[in-house]
Amino acid sequence: MFVRLLIRVATLAVIGLVIWSVAAGPSGAGGKRTVYEVHAGDTLWTIAAGRYGGDIRSAVWKIQTANHLADASIEAGQHLLLP
Repeated sequence: MFVRLLIRVATLAVIGLVIWSVAAGPSGAGGKRTVYEVHAGDTLWTIAAGRYGGDIRSAVWKIQTANHLADASIEAGQHLLLP
């Protein structure tokens, strides 16, 4: 009798977790991301300085990482994801 009750509780818990995982949406904790089109004369430093506060080096690194850039080289017309 106890084993059947335990199996039912476990089954209901699994069903509940499956429903919750399907119904759960993104939390938005990552913040809003925007796409920036690089203009002539732009550098990662100037883009970061114009859009982020605090340590600009950290912002440059975040932009590089978000866009999978091997170095800080960018070209006019390129689209960058700004985290």
